[in-house]
Amino acid sequence: MTRPTAVHHHADVAAHPARVADRPRSDLEIARAAPLKPITEVAADRLGLTVEDLIPYGRHKAKLDLDRVADLADAPRGRLVLVTAITPTPAGEGKTTTTVGLGDGLNAIGKRAAVCLREPSLGPCFGMKGGATGGGRAQVAPIDEINLHFTGDFHAVTSAHNLLSALLDNSLHWGNPLDIDTRRVTWKRVADMNDRALRHIVAGLGGPAQGVPREDGFDITVASEVMAILCLSTGLDDLQRRLGDIIVGRARDGRPVRARDIGADGAMACLLRDAMAPNLVQSLEHNPAFIHGGPFANIAHGCNSVLATRTASALADVTVTEAGFGADLGAEKFLHIKCRQSGLRPDAAVLVATVRALKMHGGIGKDALGIPDPQAVRAGGANLARHVANMQRFGLPLVVALNRFSGDTEAEVAAVRALCDAAGVPLVVADHWASGGGGAVELAEAVDALTQGPTPEPRFLYEESLPLAEKIEAVATGLYGAAGVVIEPKVLRQLQEFEALGYGRLPVCIAKTQYSFSADPSAKGAPEGHLLPVREVRLAAGAGFVVAVCGDIMTMPGLPRQPAALRMHLNTAGHVDGF
Repeated sequence: MTRPTAVHHHADVAAHPARVADRPRSDLEIARAAPLKPITEVAADRLGLTVEDLIPYGRHKAKLDLDRVADLADAPRGRLVLVTAITPTPAGEGKTTTTVGLGDGLNAIGKRAAVCLREPSLGPCFGMKGGATGGGRAQVAPIDEINLHFTGDFHAVTSAHNLLSALLDNSLHWGNPLDIDTRRVTWKRVADMNDRALRHIVAGLGGPAQGVPREDGFDITVASEVMAILCLSTGLDDLQRRLGDIIVGRARDGRPVRARDIGADGAMACLLRDAMAPNLVQSLEHNPAFIHGGPFANIAHGCNSVLATRTASALADVTVTEAGFGADLGAEKFLHIKCRQSGLRPDAAVLVATVRALKMHGGIGKDALGIPDPQAVRAGGANLARHVANMQRFGLPLVVALNRFSGDTEAEVAAVRALCDAAGVPLVVADHWASGGGGAVELAEAVDALTQGPTPEPRFLYEESLPLAEKIEAVATGLYGAAGVVIEPKVLRQLQEFEALGYGRLPVCIAKTQYSFSADPSAKGAPEGHLLPVREVRLAAGAGFVVAVCGDIMTMPGLPRQPAALRMHLNTAGHVDGF
């Protein structure tokens, strides 16, 4: 991938140039060349934390002690900035890179800033993506530890989820005292891996000693309701309550069966106790980064934990957080789910775009992106314009960040600027990949200016009292440009059942492809007049939302033809190569 050309120059760039001989340095080479500070030093210098506030996980990563987190619950909060993006393409948008670069840029202009990110999942790390810690000089580190096991949070979520599965099947085996209807069990198992062969399975085969035969399946861990609960809980008591509220299926008389009925909530909370504590690492410029929780935004709610965001906001003047994929997914869920549940309110938003991605939305293939084409940028600008309009509908002060690549021409950048002028939103060209915080100074200044006024109250797209089906339609027509939704009678009856059980006021979490405003991943740009097909709905009673599964989206992804795992190995020094 061709990377942005440096315009600004940060002090560290000379020591760690972005090129080696005649080739660009890889993200991994840049990260390994950057010296890291002890995490205790970063915490003290940038956040005012003491050694007693931290639970170290080696030299360069730590968890915050939950007692300290609780002490900060009612502390005054700094400003909160949401980073989102246009609809993603294989050309790359650099949302995480921009989030980290903006955090470094804010610190470079004298602000006390921290970033809040989600933890990478092993599924995409070994699948299509190959890593999720930013890029170039705008990375969080240690890169290999964050991308792999990190502090074990994902393993704890997987274990807690599957403990409930095991206790459910154990209850069936020992006489089924809750009279669970095995045909109406909705709780699947999970694995933090892309493994399409596990989507639909039959469990309990092999005779009476092996359990009760029934249909089952696996989702990826980032789609687990337990992951959502971890990210939305405000403390250990709230965590255990939410875990107990999980509905695993129905009894034969139709009543919901909850994790609390099985007796699983206490043991699940025990497994998640340490995982509840936010993780602290650093950028390559030694600025603090909280990385905690990791639900995907295409199949889940796409935000890092409430605890991490609240804690960072209590310790920093400005907290920069991102929501997954495009603004139609992550930003919408950040506002309708995370903000509504937590009371958090962003002061401003940054919409990340690239010339390359806009050209793909304008109909240019990936192999032809190196050919200058301002007209294709203008054609793809319909995608940018819709995202801008959507964020403006929410009432958030907004700036577009153009993550500049070295192949971008001045005519193409001018085309993006004209698009932003027409939409009434400022554009800042940023070069944080090559120059770190120095390349994001102009963006940081623009964001700082946007956040000087009172925190705006978001204008939500639907009232809590609206029926669930109408909430889905409000998002589809209001953000996706859809003419309406298609909900089969069976699915509509399920929504009505959820409402009858008292869950009608919950927000909706739409699971659909991240590659289009529609449910068709090949429909680029800003399609209009399409119908959103809702094939399945799931009640996440503990997390506090209803999932609407649309189109062909899978909650257990598969691996691509050439998985990133095939490039990974240990080098002679024992380091991981291939991210």
